[in-house]
Amino acid sequence: MKAFSYERPADTTGALQAIARPGAKFLAGGTNLLDLMKVEVEAPSHLVDVSRLPLAQLEETPDGGLRIGATVTNSDLATDRRVRERYPMLSRALLNGASGQLRNQATTAGNLLQRTRCYYFYDTSKPCNKRSPGSGCSALHGYNRIHAVLGASDACIAVHPSDMAVAMIALDAEVEVRSAAGNGRTIRLVDFHRLPGTTPQVETALEAGELITAVLLPPAPSGGQVYRKVRDRASYDFALVSVAALVDLDGDRIRTARIALGGVAHKPWRAPEVERRLVGKPATASSFQTAAAELMTGARGYGHNDFKIDLASRTVAAALVEAAQQAQRQKG
Repeated sequence: MKAFSYERPADTTGALQAIARPGAKFLAGGTNLLDLMKVEVEAPSHLVDVSRLPLAQLEETPDGGLRIGATVTNSDLATDRRVRERYPMLSRALLNGASGQLRNQATTAGNLLQRTRCYYFYDTSKPCNKRSPGSGCSALHGYNRIHAVLGASDACIAVHPSDMAVAMIALDAEVEVRSAAGNGRTIRLVDFHRLPGTTPQVETALEAGELITAVLLPPAPSGGQVYRKVRDRASYDFALVSVAALVDLDGDRIRTARIALGGVAHKPWRAPEVERRLVGKPATASSFQTAAAELMTGARGYGHNDFKIDLASRTVAAALVEAAQQAQRQKG
């Protein structure tokens, strides 16, 4: 690990001033950043510790939603009564991520900003366009079992590792950020992460010096909510494929449907056109299987990860069926 300096500002204004220093990075839970620093994939010259800032509150919003402070831990968020009762897919996604010890340390903003687990990104002896732009992508013709089948490019086929973000995208969350100039803005979470294109090193819509202060959840949607995760081992692991599904019914017809996928693209994946085509159709396994197949239209495997296309399709269909069954029980 390379040498760095460290400071812990007393407030958000101080943190935003400190991050202007060249080579500075924010530090919160550190569950990903410190690992990357140890292998010198990340080498900040200055760490700005935001873990003690007053950003750990979970608050009701005037419209009936929730405002999740940036440093709320994954454990606290997963076990909050309001989250468990109103946003159960989010609670399940969080509890499916990492280990208990890691969830106690990891934060909401840090979870959104965690970086890919592509083997070649961590191996500094191998080319990687994300780590070293222009050097090449070792995964394209290497071992790529965990890699993307949707939205990839010839520059990068890495996937985003978050479970939490998949559920939050299905819930139409927004990210609240603040800059050193005092300006605040919100970014739809579905627009927050980027596809790789020719610049895979640019991973989010954050601008230089901006700090995530909270995530905003709108009022809980009606209907059944499901989070399914397929992984290599049951103890804890990153998703080969994960699905957040929501289905609401009008009689035996689909009133609304939402589908988000993890483990298949450079960002949590959502296909609103597939969701719209489900509206008004009968809530049957056949309808959901058709939607799942449509969602994977254009998917491309790279050899070792070819199996993900069929796995994702089957997982989507199963999650939608389960969400519809939940919705039917809710309506009695």
